[in-house]
Amino acid sequence: MKRCKVTFQPVNQEIYVSPGITVKDAINLAGFEFDFPCGGRGKCGKCRLQIPTGAVAPTPAEQELLDEESLAKDFRLACLARITGDTVVELPYVTTPKHQILIAAVEKQIRLEPHLNKIYLEMDPPDLQHQQPDWEHLRDSTEQAGLTAGDKPALELLRALPQTLRAANWRVTVLADQEKIWGVEPLNTTDRLLGIAFDIGTTTVVGYLLDLRTGQELAAVSALNPQTRYGADVITRIAFASHEEGGLSELHEAIISELNGLIGEAAGQAGMQREDIYTVSVVGNTTMHHLFLGINPGNLALAPYIPVLQQPMVLTARELGLQVNPAGMIYALPNIAGYVGADTVGVLLATDLDWSEGIKLAIDIGTNGEIVLGSKERLVACSTAAGPAFEGSQISGGMRGTIGAIDHVRFDDGLKFTVIGGGRAQGICGSGLLDAVAGLLQQGIMDFRGRILSPDQLTAEAERYADRSVKLESGVKAFVLATAPETVDGRPIMITQGDIRELQLAKGAIAAGIQVLLERLGCDLDAVAEVLLAGAFGNYLDPHSACAIGLIPQALESRVRPVGNAAGAGAKAALLSRSEYRRAGMIADFTEYVELSAYPNFSHLFASCLNFPLG
Repeated sequence: MKRCKVTFQPVNQEIYVSPGITVKDAINLAGFEFDFPCGGRGKCGKCRLQIPTGAVAPTPAEQELLDEESLAKDFRLACLARITGDTVVELPYVTTPKHQILIAAVEKQIRLEPHLNKIYLEMDPPDLQHQQPDWEHLRDSTEQAGLTAGDKPALELLRALPQTLRAANWRVTVLADQEKIWGVEPLNTTDRLLGIAFDIGTTTVVGYLLDLRTGQELAAVSALNPQTRYGADVITRIAFASHEEGGLSELHEAIISELNGLIGEAAGQAGMQREDIYTVSVVGNTTMHHLFLGINPGNLALAPYIPVLQQPMVLTARELGLQVNPAGMIYALPNIAGYVGADTVGVLLATDLDWSEGIKLAIDIGTNGEIVLGSKERLVACSTAAGPAFEGSQISGGMRGTIGAIDHVRFDDGLKFTVIGGGRAQGICGSGLLDAVAGLLQQGIMDFRGRILSPDQLTAEAERYADRSVKLESGVKAFVLATAPETVDGRPIMITQGDIRELQLAKGAIAAGIQVLLERLGCDLDAVAEVLLAGAFGNYLDPHSACAIGLIPQALESRVRPVGNAAGAGAKAALLSRSEYRRAGMIADFTEYVELSAYPNFSHLFASCLNFPLG
């Protein structure tokens, strides 16, 4: 069978593929980062790209999702277009992995208590008068030096033990936790004891390399979660894992491979080796947690949304194929519920919400919105389906917070916006959408119900934007945010009536979730001392815009405090301290989960939160 050459521009990279595969498959084979929000099912139309050479006739779905002008210029959907001969594919420059990934986080003081410790031993070799077996000799020497050896050595350790002891002339370093010996190394290696903490998000992955002896951060690394090629949200990935043959293995192997790459990158930055890393801590939402462990998360998509496990998990690195020291251990933080996962536990651990004297509200808005309210007396939590709008996948011109995305919009002195990376706009991300809709509301271009007004309905102040209020061929109203000359592909970026509706649904869900927790805790807004915004979206959004549209109650605007990647900070704390890791388990048990779909009168409450605030 003749192979087809596929050339990706503008990077001029060539690969050869079998005829009949999709452009999506070719992109994945070439190793490019590219978004497929609907998991490559031909539903969203977001994988639009130009195929100047080799484009085949459009499928019915492409004819429906792409306009005639785009089809005539050989634009196709990567997930549907098939390769039948030599092909040239134009990749948007945003496929370069330059996403705006949040790494900085709140810092906290903790007492160092590494999960694994090292001790150097200079042992007497056996002789005819002292014929103690190697293991017993090592065990006794270790316990005499102050570390617990345990009575159940690992078989792999025993297999290597005689050679290790004798090759090092009985001068060895023992690696042990509070229960047993996990490794024995020749000579003195006590100066090398590193760990890495991972926050596995639905969209991005962040890792922090730490010196476990000092607590010093040696490197911070990040990447897109490679599972995004299977779908932008957890529901799409759950479906892929549950219904596609080998789907669970693909998703599991994709994240393990990415973590191994980040481990190597972090070690390289610090001038160390993978083998110097002995412990790994992991947080993530419940779906990411399950996929990391290779556990099918299928039941999370079905009522009553039950996870396979909640408790903390301790595993060996070998079990999951993580490329650290062969004796390395993994510490996965616990989940709270099906849609409130270990990442939320990390936020609570980092912000000490479970120790707070006053009532605080923690909000982490990603592809889902996790909300926790309370203090040391009581914590209540819920989850809302907020992400599709804030992540951009359900917005007409939406995209992630990456190069080319409009991230902030202002109407102060005429319409102005900023683009991540500068230059012309490719689309709009969540923080930009929030600003834009808040501006439309405050300028009187949109009413409190979310309806874009016709030019003849605008106030005198808003009339200067009359030429931007348009009606599309479909009859849908829209507001032109970026004109054709201001965009990468020469197509205007608009806020449509449908986009506003998607935002209303998302912000309404968050606002209703906050109201439910206030009711459950039995307090009002005056009792809330602080609002902690965690995660990338929460830190890049403008709090004023969030309050102007009612995402966060307006009365709390002055109490909003961004806390960065608090989930990652929690993972770091759990890595550095056994006590903090144990506390994570207590936090998960202490936090009360409220299932919104079962909450009395939630539908009415949600509906009441859809409108935008007046004034």
